[in-house]
Formats: sequence, structure tokens, C-alpha cells
Amino acid sequence: MYVRSRMTVNPFTIAPDTMIADTLELMREKNINRVPVVKDGKLVGIVTERKVMEVSPSSATSLSVFEVNYLLSKTKVEQVMTKKVVTVSPDDLLEVAALKLRDNNIGGLPVVENGRVVGIITESNIFDAFIEIMGFREQGSRISILIQEDRPGVLAEMAKTIAACNINITHLAIYHDEIVLRVDTREPEQLIQSLQEKGFQIASVTVSE
Repeated sequence: MYVRSRMTVNPFTIAPDTMIADTLELMREKNINRVPVVKDGKLVGIVTERKVMEVSPSSATSLSVFEVNYLLSKTKVEQVMTKKVVTVSPDDLLEVAALKLRDNNIGGLPVVENGRVVGIITESNIFDAFIEIMGFREQGSRISILIQEDRPGVLAEMAKTIAACNINITHLAIYHDEIVLRVDTREPEQLIQSLQEKGFQIASVTVSE
């Protein structure tokens, strides 16, 4: 799965000379919390709602509301934006985007192609992809199988057992010592029995309606 398949295309952008007040208004109106900053078609920074709030006067300030609004209307985004922006390409794997988000402790990445911003991918996009990969919103059964021995052919043997029950595997994930799979039946009793007869240890079974 690639970034281009999960990113938000044509994201809202602002110019470096946009005032903070206007940026906040855009964020609230469009329900977004980060905006790439673009100049002459090129990415020059990114501003987040958190960053804007950090430079905004707190509720304990002695300034009046008019003075606060005046300050925000006279402060440009280029004064508070992050200039060293971590980005990804639309052709990067989704895992690459997830690692960059995690390693840099950020919530979103501009997607840049040929020097231009073509999208943005956020942690919410990654979460949605994870839910889709695991098929958690779909009907069927989720079965967790513990891997008791590391040997070639375990996965093939498991798949053959499932196929013999005339059941399809719709989603599959392998952790260190656990196989988590989703199958297209809400009556997995026969399958569970067959897997156990083959020596597979079932850790849990969850049926989705």
C-alpha cells in the first residue's frame, strides 16, 4: 500500500505572509490542524494548530481581546512555521510514512512530488489503513493462533486446513509468535475444531456482526 492511496489530495495551503488570525480561521472552518506553507509553488514550511496556540497569548494575559486580535492579525505565519519539514513521496510505502510520523513525533506529513505539495497524510489516515488491513469493520470472524514452533510450512498448513472447510481468509497479519486472521464466516466452530485437530493453538476468537 502506497502513500498516494491513503493521502488527502489537494490539501489547503497558505503563503508565508498569511497572518496567524487568518490561518486559525482557516483551520477552524475546514476542521484541520496543520497547513503546508507554500511560496511560488514550493513547500517552505508547515504550521500546526499547536504551534499557533503556543505563540498566541494565553488566557492569563493582561491584553484585551482587541489587543490579542490585533497581535494575531499582524503576525505572519513565516514567523512561527516549522521550516525543516519532514515529507514523503506519493510513491513511498505507507510504512515509510508511519515510521516518519513516529520517529519525528508528528501527526502529519506533506506529500511532495516534483517539488510540489500534492497531498498530506496524517496519523488518522494511517489508523484508517490499519483498520482496513485488519478488516475490523467487516463481517466475519477474527481468529488468533499462537505459533508454537518456528518451522517452514506452518502458514501453508493452516491455509490448507481453512480451505478444506470451504472458508476464505480475507485478512491476515503475523506478529512475533501469533497469526491473526479474519475469515468470511460468522460460524467458525467447525474451522476451530479442524485447526485444533491439526495442532494449532487458538488464543482467541471474535465474531463480528
